[in-house]
Amino acid sequence: MNRKNQGSAQPEVITINELSKAIINRLGVDRKEAKRIAGFVLDLFGFEDRVIDNVLDLEGRQLFYILEEEGMLVSGREETILYNGREWLTHYWQIQRKTIIRFSKNGCKNIKNDTLKDTQSMKISNCVDIYSSITREMWNARTIEKKKSICYFIRSK
Repeated sequence: MNRKNQGSAQPEVITINELSKAIINRLGVDRKEAKRIAGFVLDLFGFEDRVIDNVLDLEGRQLFYILEEEGMLVSGREETILYNGREWLTHYWQIQRKTIIRFSKNGCKNIKNDTLKDTQSMKISNCVDIYSSITREMWNARTIEKKKSICYFIRSK
């Protein structure tokens, strides 16, 4: 996909390959699983930026919360006054196109250093060094039973 026209008013379309790559880079699932997740997400969004929360079942919503934690989605809500004066609350999810494109190219997280006066983000040059510094006990403290899946869309091995 050609990304030269980034200054145009038309929003960029996220491809299944870009979203799959971002999911692989951020969630660490295999390519087949990432493509399945990306297909599900893009089927819901279509060519829109937002999707209403009501279309999701429990497992889909759980997946969306995982993607929100990674910064690929953002949740929001709108309040509307109905004709009878009651308030109606609509929850929605919005896709973060620029973030997904960035994650599809590089999965390393950016960590913000609060001590910087100019509030610039510091990039970590090598993600592997971070994970190699974590002890075995720390990893074991966060393990999940192999039989239970975190989410319907992300199967435990």
